[in-house]
Amino acid sequence: MKVYVDMVFLLNFYLDFLLLMTTSVVLKRNASLKRLILGTLLGSFSIFFLFFPVNQILLFLFKILIAVGMVLMAFQYKDLKYTLNNLGYFYMISVILGGFLYYLNVEFSYSHIGLIFFYHKINCNALFLIIISPIILYIYNKQSKKFKTMYNLLYDVEIVLKKEKIYVKGFLDTGNKLVDPITNKPIFLLEKGLVKENEQSIYYVPYETFNEQKLLKCFKPTYIVINEKKYKNVLLGISDKKFHLEGVECILNSKIMEDLK
Repeated sequence: MKVYVDMVFLLNFYLDFLLLMTTSVVLKRNASLKRLILGTLLGSFSIFFLFFPVNQILLFLFKILIAVGMVLMAFQYKDLKYTLNNLGYFYMISVILGGFLYYLNVEFSYSHIGLIFFYHKINCNALFLIIISPIILYIYNKQSKKFKTMYNLLYDVEIVLKKEKIYVKGFLDTGNKLVDPITNKPIFLLEKGLVKENEQSIYYVPYETFNEQKLLKCFKPTYIVINEKKYKNVLLGISDKKFHLEGVECILNSKIMEDLK
């Protein structure tokens, strides 16, 4: 089998550069282009050692050593935690990209009838890898940012009522500035059906949407606990609509934002 070393080197350089650049973007390291290229060169030149007969254990240790060198070259050494974090994300992004490429190669290369798979000699060539790899990493980076933002605004909420306690997942929405105009109490929104409305002292609070005024059904809980802090002077408004925010059942009010930071 012919192996074109120059093509292997260039493809490896391209993929290593993408991995280091994505690591830099995800962790906001702001590494210079020069350091990214130097780290990439270290990883790319290492492929020449793979043509020498080496046992699997030594090869595995060699790959780890090269990855550490690439990370140190690209992001420098500040402390152990900083370096391990860089290395961990570099490996995680490598696994994600490698896993997707392997999956796509299998999808293109194999057909199946039931559980019987057979090879039909169509595989992912270098051009396909060059095109699809940055797309995969871009989607990963975008979803990672979305997850981090969402995760940082999620809270476990304990709602204590007169006759029961309920536990819900709350989302801190900076756009929720609803307050009772009479008592000036902030209003949390709760999905309908989570509490027995006939056991609460319901009253209605007016609020405005873009083009009309409505009335929001509200009641006062005994207290609410978020991050081990108790809130008594709040109201719960019952929302008729689902929030569709990955398991979120309660929208917190922006007035408590400072307390939760």
